Amino acid sequence: MKSAKAAFTLGAACLAGAVFALGSVATLAQAQDTAIERGEQVYDYWCAPCHDPGPGHPGTQSLAFRYDGTEIPAVLEDRTDLTPEFVRTLVRQGMLSMAPFRKTEITDAELDALAAYLSGQ
Repeated sequence: MKSAKAAFTLGAACLAGAVFALGSVATLAQAQDTAIERGEQVYDYWCAPCHDPGPGHPGTQSLAFRYDGTEIPAVLEDRTDLTPEFVRTLVRQGMLSMAPFRKTEITDAELDALAAYLSGQ
């Protein structure tokens, strides 16, 4: 009788652990979705004026010139090769005519969200 009770207790503990793990995965996925949504908002506010598609967007025009004749898209949202580290570095350090963004403009949390959005992670 004692081993049946122990087995039941162990089974209940395993079930509780599995439910907790599934809940954690769902929570993690929701947090990731929220980060990507926040990243899109940061992009729309800070990046889109220069990097949206079409004429009048100097970041996109500069990248179109730079990547002319290659397979790399000039529109940042169309890129699949951007890593979170690369996005963070460019935003903080700038490049060519792109000025760096201070933490008082784009916080570290917002930058992480932006990096997640642009890298698709």
